[in-house]
Amino acid sequence: MGTRSGDENEDVSDIREASVWEYRSLEDIYEEIRETYLADDRPWVIGYSGGKDSTTTLQLIWIAISQLPPEKRSKPIHVISSDTLVETPKIVNHITSSLEKVNEHAQEANLPFEAQKVYPDVDDSFWVNLIGRGYPAPNQTFRWCTERLKIDPADNFILDQVSEYGEVVVILGARKAESATREQVMNLHSIEGTNLARHSKFANAFVYTPIEDWLTQDVWKYLLNVDCPWGKDHDELAALYNEADDECPMVIDTSTPSCGNSRFGCWTCTVVEDDKAMENMVDGGDLWMEPLLEFRNFLKSTQDPDEKSKYREPKGRQHGRVKEKTNGGDGIIPRAYKFEFRQHLLRKLLETEKEVNERRDDDAEYLELIRDAELKEIRRIWRTEEADWEDVVPQIYRDVMGEDLDWVHDDLGSFSTDEADVLERVCADRDVPARLVKRLLDVERQHHGMKRRASIYDTIDKIFREDWRSIEDITADIDGEEPEQWQYDVEYEELMQEVDI
Repeated sequence: MGTRSGDENEDVSDIREASVWEYRSLEDIYEEIRETYLADDRPWVIGYSGGKDSTTTLQLIWIAISQLPPEKRSKPIHVISSDTLVETPKIVNHITSSLEKVNEHAQEANLPFEAQKVYPDVDDSFWVNLIGRGYPAPNQTFRWCTERLKIDPADNFILDQVSEYGEVVVILGARKAESATREQVMNLHSIEGTNLARHSKFANAFVYTPIEDWLTQDVWKYLLNVDCPWGKDHDELAALYNEADDECPMVIDTSTPSCGNSRFGCWTCTVVEDDKAMENMVDGGDLWMEPLLEFRNFLKSTQDPDEKSKYREPKGRQHGRVKEKTNGGDGIIPRAYKFEFRQHLLRKLLETEKEVNERRDDDAEYLELIRDAELKEIRRIWRTEEADWEDVVPQIYRDVMGEDLDWVHDDLGSFSTDEADVLERVCADRDVPARLVKRLLDVERQHHGMKRRASIYDTIDKIFREDWRSIEDITADIDGEEPEQWQYDVEYEELMQEVDI
């Protein structure tokens, strides 16, 4: 297998600060790619984000492989793009059209490229976790979205290839000049004597980074001087960068920078302080994106430390317990978004979708901000985990959109609004948390008729171990006062008789 040319005694740090064109020719780079491609039978998977680096990488490989005789282009080259389902719409259009052109031109030229998007599972999607489960908007210290939306879909595709072929080579547009940390990680996994590096996660996957020594100006010089072989106009890409400042790279592991301060990615991103890209797009005349920006900024506002108690539960999802701050601060650590607030978020999101499409041109394709499958999964979670007897998701959808989806009728959520009203009154009279009793009744209903009911006792025990005190009692307890303790001696039979179960 070929290795990169250049004097091995040359100071690498000096090279890193120099343009790649000062010590390598374009033909030398193409030849390296061809040698690496022909060195083994491992299929290639190119990570394509639609940005400058991944576009440069794809174009280099395309041109290099197209110069091989047809009989030597036998190894498949998959081009994958992780669609988080919350990408900035203009970026989605750019990536979608690029992938379509790649497939069209590859077929015409008899090249072994096949492009496709990979998506997160519905259960891992942004809205199912944020609205369905109540995960708070991501921030620098709790960036729960990257792995679910970007890394896992790419990982699953890579593993499918490994399963079929035994080994695979992943091609990335990563550059050492991006950061000192990135350079350190890339050097750590490199395999001496080859152009490949070990994948950070999978033993049977390898990584090839053909532009790892390029500077930003090298990338733009190449793109603006070499025509795109699949028919896209790189001037359009440059125009996108004028709006977005930088790209959100194809992410395959946690060592890859997600988006940092760039905004060539998700319109919902609250990791950055301000969404400069959308602000620039709105200022540039894309006024239909203004509702997206407003929704994003509202999500960002929920991270304000002084406002968190308004939006978030005092107890965690997993164990249902309250955790007091231990790092010198006073009070309770805020956890998941409150159920009532999540209902508000769903309504606001659907209203945003409706307004965005009303503002768009009549001939524009309808823009779905949340998919039907996500709405149905959110409904399932709320019915089974949040004691949503009122079944509010179809109600909210009908109120905002003026129509119904084909909702599946099921027994998972168990009871109705009328029964919820009765239970609320009974529990209020006895100073018992209504949500606790709802949860217990739901558990019994879900286990009804099962031959083996051993698991029900563990579930009931888990529910009882949750903290069911009011926020006032919790606060009083933390402040050293003696709150009125509620004993968990719920009178099941009496309660069930009163709600006519």
